[in-house]
This record gives sequence, structure tokens and C-alpha cells, in this order.
Amino acid sequence: MIVVFMIINFADKSVLGLAAVPIMEELDISNSTYGLISSSFSILFSVSGLVVGFFSSRISSRVLLFTMCMVWAFAQLPVLVFAAVPTLIAGRVLLGAAEGPATSMSMHALYKWFPADRRGLPSALQISGAALGTLIAAPVVTWLITDFGWRSAFAGLAGASLVWSAVWWRVGHDGPYGQTPRGGVATGERRGIRVPYRKLLLNGTVVGSVASAFGASWAMGLSHAWLPPYLRTELGMSPASAATLISAVSAFSLVLLLAISPLVDALTRRGVSLRWSSGAPQGIVVAVASLAMAAIPFVHATAPRFVLIGVAFGAHAIAFPLHYMTAAAVVPTAQRGALFGVVAATGTLPGLVAPYLTGHLLDNAASRSAGYTSTFLIAAAIMLTAGLVALVCIRPERDARRLGIGLDGRSSAGAKTLA
Repeated sequence: MIVVFMIINFADKSVLGLAAVPIMEELDISNSTYGLISSSFSILFSVSGLVVGFFSSRISSRVLLFTMCMVWAFAQLPVLVFAAVPTLIAGRVLLGAAEGPATSMSMHALYKWFPADRRGLPSALQISGAALGTLIAAPVVTWLITDFGWRSAFAGLAGASLVWSAVWWRVGHDGPYGQTPRGGVATGERRGIRVPYRKLLLNGTVVGSVASAFGASWAMGLSHAWLPPYLRTELGMSPASAATLISAVSAFSLVLLLAISPLVDALTRRGVSLRWSSGAPQGIVVAVASLAMAAIPFVHATAPRFVLIGVAFGAHAIAFPLHYMTAAAVVPTAQRGALFGVVAATGTLPGLVAPYLTGHLLDNAASRSAGYTSTFLIAAAIMLTAGLVALVCIRPERDARRLGIGLDGRSSAGAKTLA
């Protein structure tokens, strides 16, 4: 159910980009205006992720996810009633507010079902919902847009959200790990200790985890908003061909996610430090994706350019499950939901900036090609910086000791007492 939740979540994110060309033509809007509409999704995205994160310890995951998905359905309605820039913005703002906590809170819900050394594959499956969302959405939404008009795609996603909400209300439950009953002992995993949020947020592991998410989110923001128009208008691809390439990029992400996370679990159980099993890989993939991003404008042969697009917009996905794993390693369970909210709120800020900045660059560049070149180079610089920060700063073992927590979340004193 959580994987399907993420599929709908990322299909919602993708629909505007997939419908960008017909929307821009019908409503006669500029690149900057389209970029503003796309960025409006993130106006409340980070704030809602932060606020809901701090309330997550008081509200069950069942209620949280149900409420979010119901709002997703209603957020698609304004544009069906009256298609205009204001209704597009209103719908995207509401959708962003409801989807801001989606990844962090569904990951928090997932962590309640698995102990710390068994989270790699479940985390990958959860994040794979993002890749599957785009993989499935690209051909299906493109078919709806081509055969029935772009409004039908919004209507279809509203229906999918309503169906998921109804099923989840019947089958969704909280798991045994991380629940804190009376007496302060968290069932099956952690003692009910607390660490000042200032210390949690400023330790190197959390800073590095946020950095990797920030770099990956910059690529994801461009992918959702501008990769479909780039393929259509700059590379001259048909809607079906563009959808196929976007699905191929998502399939590449899915393969990487399903391959790397079980390996991380295996390495962790064999005693490899979290710094090298899950910290370094997320920094490296964001840096590698940045190099591919920088090369795209200067490679004109079709096959190599498609490979670069796949690496630039697909490889960064590995950072998302890994940055939650490294952040979770240095936070008590009672504070995990709140910390995930903060990490998600700061790590996803590129969704607010990247789409509008790209539209502005395209409208003010000497040519469309020059605008895309600037877009890719700026993205590459930001992603490379973020990847290097993650590579240097993420050291869960060191930071857990400094905060007085064991890597399984117990205080040092509590660990000695249990021993």
C-alpha cells in the first residue's frame, strides 16, 4: 500500500510536466509563467512537511496517510472546473501542501515495521514508488492527454487517490517498531530518550543527508517540470517517444534502487560502517549525476545523450532512501518523524526554485538551447557541491557517539544497562 501511495504521489508530480506543451499552447503562457505554476507546487511543500513531521508522534500513520491522499484527490478538481493559470496554481499549491510530508511520513510509517538492520530493501521499495510513479505515469498519462485531452489526466489521478484512500482506511496499521508506550520504552527498538533538536539538526550526518537530498531534489525538480518539454521542444521527440524515454529513465532508477539497498543491508550486517555502506554512496551518486548533467548540452550524438540523460535524471534516486537511513541512525525514535519532516522540508527546497529559475532562463536567454545549457550547468554545479558535502559530512557512528545515542537509537547509558 505504501508503494502504491508513492506511485500516485509521483504521478501527481509528473502530470503537469507531461501535460506542459498542450497546457502552454491552450492557455498561451510563457516559459516563466509555466515555471511559476510548477514552482507553486513547492510553496507550502516544505512547510507542511516540517509541521506534519512534528505532529507525527501524536497522530497515527494510518490517519496521516489517509488524510494526505484524500487532499490529493480534491487538489486535482479546480482545473477541471475552470482551466486557467490561477486554478492551476491553486491546485498545485494545495497538492504540494498535502504531498510535502508524503515521502517522509510514509518512510516513517514503513520504519515502524522493520528493525534498523532490515530497512534497506523496504526503503528502496518505498522510494521505488517514485520511479514506478513516473514509469507508469509517463505512458498512461501521455495516452490520456493525447486521446482524451490533458484534463483527463488530472481526473484520473483524482480517482486513483480516492480509491487508495478507501482501501488504506481498511487495511492500514502502524507497526511494532518505534511505538512508545507508557513507561518510555519504545517497543522492539529504542529507549524513549530525547536530544535537543539543535544538536540533531547541526550534526554532520544530518547536514550531509540534507545536502544529498538537496542535490537529488534539484535533478528531480527539473525532471518533473522541464524534462518532458525539453524532449519535445529541444530534441524534437513525439509525445510517445518522450514518454518512452522518461519511462526508461525511471526504470533505470528502479533497477538501481532495488540493487543498491539490499547490498547496503548486507554490508551493514557484516559490520561495514554506515559512513561507507550508505553515506558515501549517496554523495557519490549525486556527484556522478552532476557530471552527466553538465555534459548533456555538449553531446549531440543521440545514444550518448540519452545515456547522459538517464544518469543525470535517474542515478540520483539512490540518494533518497539512503539519506533517510543515515539521518535515522542519529535520532531517537520518538523524534524520528519530526527530524524526517525537517530533512524533507530542507532537502526538497529545489522544487520551489528550480522550475521557475529554468523558465526565467529560457525566456531571457539568446536562444532556447542557450537557456537549457545554462539550466544544466547551474544544476550540475549545485549537485556537485551537494554530493561532496554529503561525502565529507556523513559519519553516523561518530555523530551517534557525540549525541549519546547508539546506532539502534539507545542512549549510551541505556545500552550499558541492557548489556
